Amino acid sequence: MKKKLKPPKGYDSWFEYDLHSLQLKGCQCHTAKVAYVQERSYEPDFIRQEGSKTIYIEAKGRFRDRSEARKYVDVKAALSEGSELVFVFWNPKTPMPGSQRRADGSRLTHGEWAELQGLRYYTAETLPKAWSK
Repeated sequence: MKKKLKPPKGYDSWFEYDLHSLQLKGCQCHTAKVAYVQERSYEPDFIRQEGSKTIYIEAKGRFRDRSEARKYVDVKAALSEGSELVFVFWNPKTPMPGSQRRADGSRLTHGEWAELQGLRYYTAETLPKAWSK
């Protein structure tokens, strides 16, 4: 039986191939992409008000995986004007999960990731003094 082999190129399964070739002949297969958004909510660890500016502060020991880091990129994009997401890393030199080794042997760190995303970050030792009042 042919179905023990992989389906033909351009099809995800034999069911999809059979459906297209036998019943949906007039349809195009895998020719469009539809963008979608998943509605989620984010609960910041801390919120600081500085005049009209709202600062959402996320205390982070490490990212567990890439999707967790991606979440914060989406959160930043969803923030209203006058709001900012700021990280307090336990250790900003912690390597990002899934990051590739560079030629010098190093890997992308949490701090470097934050800078690439345009996110401000601190450690517990480098927090602004005004935040302690």
